[in-house]
Amino acid sequence: MYPVMVLGLMIVAPIVSVVSEFSAGGGTGDLLLLAGKWFVFWAVGVRLLTAGLSQILRPGFTASSILGTNPDRSVFQIVQELGFANLGVGLIGILSLPLSGWIVPAAVAGGLFLGLSGIRHIAKPGKNTKEWIATLSDLVVFLVLLAFVLYVWISGAS
Repeated sequence: MYPVMVLGLMIVAPIVSVVSEFSAGGGTGDLLLLAGKWFVFWAVGVRLLTAGLSQILRPGFTASSILGTNPDRSVFQIVQELGFANLGVGLIGILSLPLSGWIVPAAVAGGLFLGLSGIRHIAKPGKNTKEWIATLSDLVVFLVLLAFVLYVWISGAS
């Protein structure tokens, strides 16, 4: 279930949303602006909010299944505090849909978090399938959001 959820929220849902809005002629006709909007909403907003809730409510799952550590209660506080941060960034990503001025800041914060997490996971030996999926999806979203932020910055578009 985890791989389907991660790939669905971080890759499939944003792409479907971009294609749907673009083909319907709604909003901007600029694909990169649409990609930024929808990757922020789904990959930063919905994904990080759900990850945060899971980390807060089920820290043992993240500790053992995702990070591959011993699900000892001593790591639960760290996992839960990561969950609080994910919950906050995820909420900003979700609110960027009605508050379009939040899209770029959410892309910067969420993209930086996902990119650095992905890079950190690359260096970790012995990754399981779930961690590989998280690593690769984090890096894909980071690259999309980096392109979006640079495009907005260089072109002045928003």
